[in-house]
Amino acid sequence: MGIVARVELYHVSIPLPAPFYPSWIPGLPQAENRFTLIKVITDDGVIGYSAGTAMGRERAGLGEILGPYLIGEEATDIPLIQQRVREMGYLGWHNAWIEPAFWDIKGKYAGKPVWELLGGSPCTVQLYASTGELKTPERRIEELEQRYEEGFRAAKLRVHAFDEQEDIRHVTETARALGGKMRLGVDANQGWRVTIIANAPLWDLPRAKRFADACADAGLGWLEEPLPMDAYDDLASLTDYSRVPIAGGELHSAGLPELKMMIERKCYSVFQPDATFTGGIAQSIKIAALCRQHGLAYTPHTWTNGIGFAINLHLFVASGFADTGLLEYPYNPPGWTLEGRDGLLQQPFHHQQGKLAPPDGPGLGIAINPAALRKYGRRFFVMDKVRLAWYSIRTRGIALSREINRIKKAKKQASSTKG
Repeated sequence: MGIVARVELYHVSIPLPAPFYPSWIPGLPQAENRFTLIKVITDDGVIGYSAGTAMGRERAGLGEILGPYLIGEEATDIPLIQQRVREMGYLGWHNAWIEPAFWDIKGKYAGKPVWELLGGSPCTVQLYASTGELKTPERRIEELEQRYEEGFRAAKLRVHAFDEQEDIRHVTETARALGGKMRLGVDANQGWRVTIIANAPLWDLPRAKRFADACADAGLGWLEEPLPMDAYDDLASLTDYSRVPIAGGELHSAGLPELKMMIERKCYSVFQPDATFTGGIAQSIKIAALCRQHGLAYTPHTWTNGIGFAINLHLFVASGFADTGLLEYPYNPPGWTLEGRDGLLQQPFHHQQGKLAPPDGPGLGIAINPAALRKYGRRFFVMDKVRLAWYSIRTRGIALSREINRIKKAKKQASSTKG
């Protein structure tokens, strides 16, 4: 059902209304939301979309490996697509973000949203306002009072100071000022430390324990990424020690195998894999199931773009954790706004008093605004069956192209005969 007939890739750059200073990259004034958009079209015209965050045009050559791996394959055969994405990772970039486009197609063929395909039930999702910049406690309190007025009853702070006491003062004073009317978490952004522009603090286990104690005393709901993402022993030790839940796991590109190990070792109390980084939808729903099996919590990272938010929203609803948990809602005006995050979508994800209903349309339930794509996107790759043939002849010559085609046909015939 549905053979991949055409693949298109776009560089997308949506201007932000004001400079945004992400706490995870100190010193970087971010002026745009950049990502790579993939559009997959089947032979009968069904379209699937997905997107992967980008610093710039680093994926300019991706199509030359992606096209030959996908053209002619069954678009709804998710295990096969997972294998193709894995193979591409051996030869170049890790590309988990591509796989959700095929769930989008699969859901459209089935006439069901992805969360329903995965076994989920309709529900209202409770959101937490995820801040992204560093601020003084005074400015943070003002910010969260505004989020409270907008209907949010939970929020995530950011700390990233060299002075340990400054970070402790931030959470302590903010929690005291809010007086328990909002559930608060805090992200230390130690999981993947970036120092390409400015320097950044580097926590060790003793500092993480002291900060966890301060968070527990202040009544915070969780502490996110307090140590490097691959410090497995220290993470397990901290999680066992801490009186406040330790959270993380958003960018583990090895996906299910690594996160399964971390779940079994209880490196975190709350796992936050983002499907666009951590193996795609197929692996992420298994990660959520493992969390439940081991008595741990699951709520995905969503700080990418509107399409990435949609992907992880579907997973959260399907996981069953939406009944009691909170989902990240990236929002940090005046820089990081709904328009900057969801500017490519026909219908941005507007929250309603800090809540959101999952899309009920088929697939991911999103539609790309063609005018916005023309304005903010530039197509840098397209491939279909004819272009693939010419590409093969141009790069390998006629004789080798015929040989490759013969081998692939024989493999497919053998597979169909065996089936």
